[in-house]
Amino acid sequence: MQSDIKEQVNNEQDISLLRLHDSRFVRVCYITVGITALILGALGAVLPILPTVPFVLLAAACFARSSERFHGKLLANRIAGPIIREWCLHRSMPRRAKRWAYGVMALSFGISILIVPAAWQQIMLVVIGIILTIFIWRVPVRDAN
Repeated sequence: MQSDIKEQVNNEQDISLLRLHDSRFVRVCYITVGITALILGALGAVLPILPTVPFVLLAAACFARSSERFHGKLLANRIAGPIIREWCLHRSMPRRAKRWAYGVMALSFGISILIVPAAWQQIMLVVIGIILTIFIWRVPVRDAN
């Protein structure tokens, strides 16, 4: 397992994802921000207003500058790893991940709109949902060859 992670990280070094910072203090700051972003990303999977993917990408960027171990574990994750690699290499998103994002957003925003009592809150959720949908729609999709 550990050798798989190291091999994965070594492969990723070739595409310049992993560049550890020289300062120990700065690496600790990056780890702190990375862990916070990962927690927010996990919360974003269940809360309609927090996006998941940007926080996971932020965590990957922070871990790439701070910790070979955390970066390797994040890239080895079966869900987040391919999405992070696709974004870093091609600035795009897999079609499957995009469909999944649309589905989760529709479900979470739909439930939230039905639950909140005030009309202004419902309108606010609709507007936020439309903005997030447009944001995800604008991210390019690269078809696998």
